Amino acid sequence: MTSPQPTDPTELARQFEEHRPYLRRLAYSTLGSLSDADDVIQEAWLRLQRQHEAGAVIDNLRAWLTTVTGRLALDQLCSARARREQYVGEWLPEPEVTTSLDPADRVTQDERVTTALLVVLESLSPAERTAFVLQDVFGMSGPEVAEVVGRTPAAVRQLASRARKRVEEGTPRFPATSDEQQRVVSAFAVAWRSGDLSALLGILDAEVKLTADGGGKVPATRRPISGAELVAKLLMGWYHAPSARGAWGRHVLVNGEPGLMVFDGKHTGIMSLTVDQGVIVGINVIRNPDKLHDLPADGEPDWYMDRID
Repeated sequence: MTSPQPTDPTELARQFEEHRPYLRRLAYSTLGSLSDADDVIQEAWLRLQRQHEAGAVIDNLRAWLTTVTGRLALDQLCSARARREQYVGEWLPEPEVTTSLDPADRVTQDERVTTALLVVLESLSPAERTAFVLQDVFGMSGPEVAEVVGRTPAAVRQLASRARKRVEEGTPRFPATSDEQQRVVSAFAVAWRSGDLSALLGILDAEVKLTADGGGKVPATRRPISGAELVAKLLMGWYHAPSARGAWGRHVLVNGEPGLMVFDGKHTGIMSLTVDQGVIVGINVIRNPDKLHDLPADGEPDWYMDRID
């Protein structure tokens, strides 16, 4: 059932707010940045207001907002790519960090994108990424996506097909269930904080890759580190260094999946762990403070580095 545009400005604003969470997910999935997504949503609202003031009739408000938001996000993504080429070190998506899932948000889980998927999407062209997000994540039809990206439906099929291939190659073949993800993350945390190198190596894939994003603002590896032994020793050296006094960790949800919030004595970071066939194949650490707004502040750390229970 379509939702026609209301004539009353107050009702228009109310209906827009109903759609805001959906539109924000769509923009975030396209951009990998919550702050950029919020800018897109604000511009979509301004455009809706202008349409309303001009007396234009919108038969299906959600569809209209989806198209406008998709186009704005695509334009934003193209300009963001130029900025990211000047980025210091590795660029990782801005994480969405919570301590629990809102029961009201469970219906949108199919529209939630993991950090691992966002990282792969970053390797796609703006058009490929937009086509994949709109069609495969949000279920839009080929002609609807074509209207957003300004291509023919046939071209959109090609864009989506190329994107799917890259996504399949870059994401886990056997992704973990939520329970398995939690079990592996917990085992990783115990081995890491206790300094048990053997146990840590036992849950890291031999070719595990660690990528850190400090944005040039806080210390972070400038290039990805690969190999279980190198990654394990890096983690041990970072977390158990003399400068890490007072370091702590906390279990959180990162883009809806079990992950960690860690403090190394000076800086906070968010760790997203990619699990495939029961072992960790990827570790993404976001340390750039510009990407760590609105982190959960309630509750105590789950462990401290200098307290091994």
